[in-house]
Amino acid sequence: MGWWPFAKKPKSKRTRVEDPLLKDARTWISELRDLCEMNFEQPEEARRRIRHMQVEWHDALEQGVLTAANREGLEARAFRLLSCSDEEWMQWLDDLDFWKSGWKPAPLNDNEA
Repeated sequence: MGWWPFAKKPKSKRTRVEDPLLKDARTWISELRDLCEMNFEQPEEARRRIRHMQVEWHDALEQGVLTAANREGLEARAFRLLSCSDEEWMQWLDDLDFWKSGWKPAPLNDNEA
């Protein structure tokens, strides 16, 4: 008789997450995108809120909730959104690749003619 319903379960090899409410990269990006889309007609208001989010990202990084790589991606997106003109604003919002978690800014290559 090898079957017993009350036996101890083997321990999982996965590391236990202490805080189940930690945000992943997609969640951080989604919050930024939602903020921008809610204020798509008011880019200046969205820029003000993005600056506030940057402070939250800094605090989250210090607390260990946000990784440096994720913050770097968020900051790259924020830089584009904060420094663009109002005409470019809508282009960034409509660019689906811009909102993907693996997006990286296009490298500046001076050798192109």
